[in-house]
Amino acid sequence: VQYASKKFTKTIESYGVIRSMSRKGNCWDNAVSESFFKSLKTELIYGNKLITKEKMGMEIFEYIEIWYNKKRRHSTLNYKTIEEFNNQNEIYQNVA
Repeated sequence: VQYASKKFTKTIESYGVIRSMSRKGNCWDNAVSESFFKSLKTELIYGNKLITKEKMGMEIFEYIEIWYNKKRRHSTLNYKTIEEFNNQNEIYQNVA
């Protein structure tokens, strides 16, 4: 409900943000992002010592760019990394 409120809507529109909201009961539109943030929190954030905002920013950048995209295998991608999956799809696109 809070994400549909007029105050919230006007605030994000003032920043040029477009909301992504589906119909009631349709949970699949956010499944990918929710899965990513669960992984991020479980694998990096929880249990991490208190560190500076700048250090945490660097940790999150390294988690995404070095670990999550290039080394972490994803069951949804047939246990390929995101980078391997994208490279495979580029090969198929070049053939077509």
